[in-house]
Amino acid sequence: MNLRVRVVHYGSRHWYADIDDADDPQPDDPFWFVDNCRTQSQALEIACRELRLMSGRLVRGDQLDRVLEVTGVPV
Repeated sequence: MNLRVRVVHYGSRHWYADIDDADDPQPDDPFWFVDNCRTQSQALEIACRELRLMSGRLVRGDQLDRVLEVTGVPV
Protein backbone atom coordinates (compact mmCIF):
# COMPACT_ATOMS: atom_id res chain seq x y z
CA MET A 1 0.00 0.00 0.00
CA ASN A 2 1.30 3.43 -0.95
CA LEU A 3 -0.29 5.97 1.41
CA ARG A 4 -0.27 9.66 0.53
CA VAL A 5 -1.35 12.90 2.16
CA ARG A 6 -3.42 15.36 0.16
CA VAL A 7 -4.02 18.94 1.33
CA VAL A 8 -6.67 21.10 -0.35
CA HIS A 9 -7.59 24.76 0.16
CA TYR A 10 -11.30 25.55 0.02
CA GLY A 11 -11.44 29.18 -1.05
CA SER A 12 -10.47 31.60 1.67
CA ARG A 13 -12.36 29.65 4.29
CA HIS A 14 -10.35 26.60 5.40
CA TRP A 15 -7.97 23.76 4.59
CA TYR A 16 -8.78 20.04 4.28
CA ALA A 17 -6.38 17.07 4.39
CA ASP A 18 -6.85 13.37 3.82
CA ILE A 19 -4.83 10.17 3.68
CA ASP A 20 -5.52 7.63 0.97
CA ASP A 21 -3.87 4.94 -1.11
CA ALA A 22 -2.07 6.69 -3.98
CA ASP A 23 -3.21 3.92 -6.34
CA ASP A 24 -6.88 4.15 -5.36
CA PRO A 25 -8.99 4.94 -8.43
CA GLN A 26 -11.76 6.33 -6.20
CA PRO A 27 -10.28 9.15 -4.08
CA ASP A 28 -13.60 10.11 -2.45
CA ASP A 29 -13.27 7.47 0.29
CA PRO A 30 -10.01 8.10 2.18
CA PHE A 31 -8.70 6.21 5.21
CA TRP A 32 -8.66 9.41 7.26
CA PHE A 33 -9.45 13.12 6.89
CA VAL A 34 -9.49 16.41 8.78
CA ASP A 35 -11.42 19.53 7.80
CA ASN A 36 -11.62 23.16 8.90
CA CYS A 37 -7.89 23.67 9.45
CA ARG A 38 -6.96 27.33 9.66
CA THR A 39 -3.71 27.05 7.68
CA GLN A 40 -2.06 24.77 5.16
CA SER A 41 0.75 23.99 7.58
CA GLN A 42 -1.74 23.02 10.29
CA ALA A 43 -3.53 20.62 7.92
CA LEU A 44 -0.23 19.12 6.78
CA GLU A 45 1.13 18.75 10.32
CA ILE A 46 -2.02 17.00 11.55
CA ALA A 47 -2.10 14.71 8.51
CA CYS A 48 1.58 13.76 8.79
CA ARG A 49 1.11 12.94 12.48
CA GLU A 50 -1.79 10.65 11.57
CA LEU A 51 0.21 9.12 8.70
CA ARG A 52 2.95 8.09 11.17
CA LEU A 53 0.33 6.42 13.37
CA MET A 54 -1.26 4.65 10.39
CA SER A 55 2.13 3.44 9.17
CA GLY A 56 2.78 1.92 12.58
CA ARG A 57 -0.55 0.10 12.44
CA LEU A 58 0.32 -1.31 9.01
CA VAL A 59 3.72 -2.50 10.26
CA ARG A 60 1.93 -4.39 13.06
CA GLY A 61 -0.30 -6.00 10.44
CA ASP A 62 -3.48 -4.10 11.30
CA GLN A 63 -6.03 -3.43 8.58
CA LEU A 64 -6.94 0.18 7.81
CA ASP A 65 -10.62 1.00 7.46
CA ARG A 66 -11.90 3.66 5.10
CA VAL A 67 -14.01 6.55 6.39
CA LEU A 68 -17.10 5.30 4.54
CA GLU A 69 -16.72 1.81 6.06
CA VAL A 70 -16.58 3.24 9.58
CA THR A 71 -19.12 6.08 9.38
CA GLY A 72 -21.32 5.12 6.48
CA VAL A 73 -21.06 8.73 5.30
CA PRO A 74 -19.07 9.65 2.16
CA VAL A 75 -16.48 12.40 2.43
